[in-house]
Amino acid sequence: MEFRLLGPIEVVDGGRALPVGGPKPRTLLAVLALSAGRTVPVDSLIDAVWGEDPPDTARAALHTYVSSIRRSLKVDVISRDAGGYRLDGTTDHKKFVDLVARARSEQNPALYREALGLWRGEPLGGAQGTWADNERARLGELRYAAIEERVEAELQRGDATDIAELTSLVAGQPLRERLRAQLMRALHQAGRQADALAVYQEGRTVLDEELGLEPGAELRQAHDLVLQGDDHQPEPVEVTRPSQLPFDIADFTGRRTETAELLKKLRQEATGSRLCAVYGKPGAGKSTLAMHVAHLLRDDFPDGQLYASLRGVQTVRSDPAEVLGGFLRALGVVDLPQDIDERTQLYRSLLANRRVLVVLDDASDERQVRPLLPGGHTSAVLVTSRERLSALEGATQLDLGVLDDEEALELLDTVVGNRRVGAELDEARDIVRLCGHLPLALRIAGARLAARPQWQLRRLADRLRVQHRVLQELTLGDLEVRGSLALSYDGLEETERAALRRLGLLDVSSFGGWVVGPLLGCDRYDAEDVVQRLVDAQLLDDTGGDRYRLHDLTRAFARERGESEETDFATAATRAAEAWLALVETAGSRMPHATFDIDVVNPHLDADQVDEILADPEAWFDAEQTGLVGVVERVSELDLTDVATRLAAALCSSRFSVRNLFGQWWRTHSAALEAARRAGDTDGEARLLAGLGWLRYEQDRFDEAASCYQQSLALREDPKVWLDLSTVQRETGQLADARASLDRALADLTEPQLRAQALHGLGRVLTEQDELTEALNACEEAVRLYTELGDDRARAIAVRSVGIVHRAAGRLDDAARWCEEAVTLLRGMDDPLMSAYAVQALAKVRIRQGRGAEVHEELLASLTVCNEMGDGFGQALVLRTLGELHLADGDYAEAVRRLERSLQWWEALGLPVWRERTARDLQEARQGEASLSVLKVF
Repeated sequence: MEFRLLGPIEVVDGGRALPVGGPKPRTLLAVLALSAGRTVPVDSLIDAVWGEDPPDTARAALHTYVSSIRRSLKVDVISRDAGGYRLDGTTDHKKFVDLVARARSEQNPALYREALGLWRGEPLGGAQGTWADNERARLGELRYAAIEERVEAELQRGDATDIAELTSLVAGQPLRERLRAQLMRALHQAGRQADALAVYQEGRTVLDEELGLEPGAELRQAHDLVLQGDDHQPEPVEVTRPSQLPFDIADFTGRRTETAELLKKLRQEATGSRLCAVYGKPGAGKSTLAMHVAHLLRDDFPDGQLYASLRGVQTVRSDPAEVLGGFLRALGVVDLPQDIDERTQLYRSLLANRRVLVVLDDASDERQVRPLLPGGHTSAVLVTSRERLSALEGATQLDLGVLDDEEALELLDTVVGNRRVGAELDEARDIVRLCGHLPLALRIAGARLAARPQWQLRRLADRLRVQHRVLQELTLGDLEVRGSLALSYDGLEETERAALRRLGLLDVSSFGGWVVGPLLGCDRYDAEDVVQRLVDAQLLDDTGGDRYRLHDLTRAFARERGESEETDFATAATRAAEAWLALVETAGSRMPHATFDIDVVNPHLDADQVDEILADPEAWFDAEQTGLVGVVERVSELDLTDVATRLAAALCSSRFSVRNLFGQWWRTHSAALEAARRAGDTDGEARLLAGLGWLRYEQDRFDEAASCYQQSLALREDPKVWLDLSTVQRETGQLADARASLDRALADLTEPQLRAQALHGLGRVLTEQDELTEALNACEEAVRLYTELGDDRARAIAVRSVGIVHRAAGRLDDAARWCEEAVTLLRGMDDPLMSAYAVQALAKVRIRQGRGAEVHEELLASLTVCNEMGDGFGQALVLRTLGELHLADGDYAEAVRRLERSLQWWEALGLPVWRERTARDLQEARQGEASLSVLKVF
């Protein structure tokens, strides 16, 4: 008898389909079949069949459905175990998983095809409800992953790949970048380069329109492969060995049965991924147990250990895409894919056949966990969560209850020390009872006793009894945890309580210890003492490097107390945000390729402290960037518009633009913009709209950029925004509008840096308008001003523009001299992208001098740089120049190939002037190619 799930739900016995029943019995059968051989708890079955609002008769109805299925099958394959039901039988899902595992280990396309042949349509056909929808999505992902692995195996082996099938799959799943990249590679192998590029361009457009994203690494690699005309495969990512586990608890006590069970399950080789989920009450010690077990398993997973806190109880939970980004960086990936599906595929590919332990702490639900699960069988996953993750297929579920009396007393004795528990055993039992047998509460109580050796245990037990009724008024979690946290809180001095409250209200989880100073308005030394006392009270975790973490329960408790006790948190939050702002600006000025060089005075931190915090500005920004986004969002919620606006602007000026962190850029600006609009702050709104205009310009979304700039100017006249708008107008061929905008800017600009930038922009517009004398004067004046300002990078770019003016005027020797200087300057600054632009400008001169062959290799290298940097404009520009070079050499076929690709880029970017110029070159190349063909005939 076989249970078929990969299509309409069927039970087949001897080639004959047996009746199963309606939607609910089919759903029940599907849940049991997907967990064949394992007991599924009754509560999980009810959740799957009826969802979040089951009827009172659900248990009775479930028993009826099971009996009905048994009668229909006439074989007792469903048995009742303690707490649930188990189905024993063969499933097509299990066959599929096993075949894929064999295919993966052997890299055998035939086995993949056999596995995929088991699919008969949409999986779980006939089942209903949220559970079924989620499982269909999961099974569909498994199917597409198997298809992609099969195609990859075919491409690697050089087997014939069904291009028609791939084309159909990409049409059905246009956002799956790996499939699209594989279709491009298959077309490339078939000699259909133009079609491959069309597939790339279509994907780029879809990603932009649907998600606002650029293509990821794998798709860009495929594009580069086609552009280079090279048959080599992209080099695999070199995987490093991560070791991310937090410290193990040195005095871990109890949990012997649970530890043994988890060790057994996670060490056991299986046909599916080894997956254990620990759930239980807040404060039950889920994270502590997980860390202890993970450290015991280190030697079993020699390829590394990955760890992430998913922050399931927080207002802002960890985004699986961001967690995957951290994991991939730890595994050695430098160029991260943007799309979560692509990140998941790369992550699973890197862990295939590797022995890695993944610990996911504090998950909110199954959807948060699924993208983080490895695809192979050799890795293991340990998850902790507040709730049972019932829909996490294949997981061993461990309900972590409270400690029994013996283990609770043992834990209290270990923490208190000096055999004090044995001396006052009855009082110790009272403390255990009043703490609800919860490990977190017992550790806090024990720490207080250990810090006060003069206290008898009876004194703490009496205090717990007195305060217990008062603490019932709190609404955090369950009573025992709230009581324990409140007791620890009340044991602090007012300064420490204020620090904890404000950290909770700031809603930070991981942070630098320095932030306590601005929150309290005290000096660094008093702040350090406060932090240390909070660590001693076990209310802060020291994670090393002067960074600390608030436990989720502690943070939630602190926020509640802050909301009821703080009267002017806005002032404290402003001080903290201003300190972050000054650190961002200082870090930005100290990083390579800084866009500004300023001496920032931090209003709330002393200079020596700033130097210590920013000893490595890049590392500091990496550690803080997620928290910084949260800070902007939090102060925006508090309607602290001014500092939210300034911090958002500083972030995009310092690193968001340099690193293309477009998602973070959008989040901070959007949050601050909403706050500005709520407050009626038109100046702030105008500034943020200008920042969003810059974001869209960096993303080559020129129409949206212009719209944002125009909205900003409608609110507030700003010559800098007119200057930025002119750049968009110039690049989209609106030369008259660009010149008018520059005139508006120059009329009011007084800052030398901006005047130089405006003059440079004016020179470029005048060059396009063939007013070359005026253009040369403007560009040379920009070079002079940049030289006085000491802005070497801007000067080098303006030097390139002077060369372009001379080239347009036919003064080729002068043009070559200026362009060569630009190349030399930019290469000396280690600026590969602008160096590529300088090489392109020099190449145009050499082509006109009849020396194009000298720069051919450099142009190819420049194309690679633009491709790697994701610069579509640069790729189009260099491709056109390559086409011009081949056209000048009479290589018309190659000229046509390069110019066609350039034209595709201009069309995608929506730049009509450049498109028309390239189209003229292409027409000339095609005419030359046609003439050559006629000559060959004769």
